Amino acid sequence: MNTMAIDQYGQTFHNLGQHPRKELLKRLGRSKASPMYVDKKDGKTCKIGWIIGGLWLTVYRVERMEIPAS
Repeated sequence: MNTMAIDQYGQTFHNLGQHPRKELLKRLGRSKASPMYVDKKDGKTCKIGWIIGGLWLTVYRVERMEIPAS
């Protein structure tokens, strides 16, 4: 599984690997991260990324698009 992150300014961080929090901390030269959550319409709360050094980083899984041939 590969991951990427996008901050609130649109800056992207690619190829974060299996441990995106650790890799983001390393790339940003930081040692602490706060989890970032979103409330969904069904009433559940989900972690979507981290706040690191003033950047709000939303993390995404990167997967190959596969559409069955018709």
